[in-house]
Amino acid sequence: MVSTFGSLATAYSGLAAARAGIDVTGQNIANAGTAGYTRQRVTQNSIPATQTGFMRGTAALAGQGVSVDGIARLASLTLDVGVRVAAGSSAYADARATALSALETGLHEPGKDGLSAKLDAFWSSWSELASHPDDPGAASAVIGAAGTVASALAAGSKAVDAQWSSVRGTAAGQVTQLNDAAKQVADLNGRIRTALASGGTANELLDQRDQLTEQIATLAGGTTRTNADGTVDVLLGGNPLVQGTDARAVALGGGERLADGAAVTLTWTSGTAGAVSLSGGSIGGALAVLAPANGNGTGGALAQAAASYDAVATQLATTVNAVHATGTTPAGTTGTAFFALAAGVPAAQGLSVVPTDGTGLATRNAAGQLDDSFADALSRLGTGPGAADTTWATFVAGVGTASRSAATESTLTGLALTNARTQQQSSAGVDLDEENVNLLSYQHAYQGAARVLTAVDEMLDTIINRVGLVGRG
Repeated sequence: MVSTFGSLATAYSGLAAARAGIDVTGQNIANAGTAGYTRQRVTQNSIPATQTGFMRGTAALAGQGVSVDGIARLASLTLDVGVRVAAGSSAYADARATALSALETGLHEPGKDGLSAKLDAFWSSWSELASHPDDPGAASAVIGAAGTVASALAAGSKAVDAQWSSVRGTAAGQVTQLNDAAKQVADLNGRIRTALASGGTANELLDQRDQLTEQIATLAGGTTRTNADGTVDVLLGGNPLVQGTDARAVALGGGERLADGAAVTLTWTSGTAGAVSLSGGSIGGALAVLAPANGNGTGGALAQAAASYDAVATQLATTVNAVHATGTTPAGTTGTAFFALAAGVPAAQGLSVVPTDGTGLATRNAAGQLDDSFADALSRLGTGPGAADTTWATFVAGVGTASRSAATESTLTGLALTNARTQQQSSAGVDLDEENVNLLSYQHAYQGAARVLTAVDEMLDTIINRVGLVGRG
């Protein structure tokens, strides 16, 4: 009797296990298209036989069925770490590549809208004036070409200013996202710890937390550390952004404008004050782009670009004024400047043309006679060492090289991220073909267990209702 009733329990455990498998498989199939979902599997174990005094004399006993021990989440910590590292590197490279590409596009080089073409037109106008020093039209052409160069320098410098402010604004928004993600991870840590401590499952909560930690890695790089209670700590530069159920906040500080010349920094707003050290992420890439200029040209791309615009404007004003001052204007004035640089503003934005018409141009010698040598000397300033054109060409070439290098890095890190995600999905992603096979397997198991249950029920019916009836009249 005990063995027969035990068979009922065994059959029932098979039904329960198959039903659990069907439920979990259905959950996987339902979430095949859900971003961040990690497939799950029922974990089960065979229940061993128990030797009892009642069953003495029975040499071999079958087990007592199957136990459903939990629902496993088929994630790989190693692959998850790989995705976070790749996401941080890719986002960092993308931020730099995007900024450098925009900077390069804004130069309009080579092309008729670039500064090189406008400088060529400016020097050509002096050459034309040297051929016709008494032509008012040639004089007007010089002043017009000079104004075009000054406008191009000012427009380019202001565009860099605007791009710098845009990148900083984007970074500020990303810092807000980072702080929000950290708070959500801390909240999920508490919920996961409670669920696991009560013996429940937290698979869906773990999926949500993994998405958030990947978002944090994309924004700021960093690492995660798993704790024994199911929580994770998120570290930036070795310092905790999230620790258990506590989340710290960071803030963007430092320079507010490109003209400030100050570094833009990410700092902790609570706990130990100081700068946050970033190993990657889009915020890290933005901070690299926003860094101030330095003397060796290895500072932030945008600040170095602004410095190059100013250097070209200063060189242009210095070299042209030096030659123009040696000549005499039709009014008999000697030592006059052709370009002026306004104080209190970047040189590229403060460059202006002093003469307003031909009477302000130095086209005569000290005796007051027309002399084409001054205009001819000015027309040759576009070539040779120390020329503004050379400085501009070097800057343009540098931006082009840096942009191509950043684009290549962005492509390579993007491929690495794609590869990391592919490997992760091969382990954690839902394969509908596999799930359908599992569904059929669990379905057959359920049907088999039901048949066992029916057979045992019939055996019990025979024992209870029919034993002892044979021979009765």
